[in-house]
Amino acid sequence: MPRLFAGIEIPQPITTLLSLQKGGLYGARWVDDTNYHITLRFMGDVDYSLANEIVFQMSQVQYPEFDLSLRGVGSFGARKPHSIFAAVQSSEDLYLLHQEIERRMKKLGLKSDKHDYTPHVTLARLKKTAEPIDVANYLALRGHFQTEHFTVPRFVLYSSRDSTGGGPYVVEETFDLL
Repeated sequence: MPRLFAGIEIPQPITTLLSLQKGGLYGARWVDDTNYHITLRFMGDVDYSLANEIVFQMSQVQYPEFDLSLRGVGSFGARKPHSIFAAVQSSEDLYLLHQEIERRMKKLGLKSDKHDYTPHVTLARLKKTAEPIDVANYLALRGHFQTEHFTVPRFVLYSSRDSTGGGPYVVEETFDLL
């Protein structure tokens, strides 16, 4: 059974800027540059029949290209941070695309994520040895991180293997925006 999720690829110039954020944090497992993405919707482990229905539903999405940028860094896990991310600057277009994909996945019977949608690019996953104060210091030093706008010409369906996260991710299908 494939493990699937929809996402937005990060263009090379932005990937390079993100990769410069690596380092300086004990206990961080840095995500490989080739696996940077913005998740739109996680589908999980699905059988091949459902995977085909997911591809069909995603192919029906009609949405125009739009621009995004990244601004700031943060962490998930309040008292015990478990990952570091670059934040996506608020974008109505991104939320509308996410909602359209979410609507189509619910139509297929897939349950929604229990967390609110927080668009981001994961930079690192943290081991239990990472200290919250070290994470806070890392974030404080990189608080002014931002990128230029980049165009989103398509979204993709990724597959991943069952692991602790971080890839490798494989592009299974691409879906061009208008």
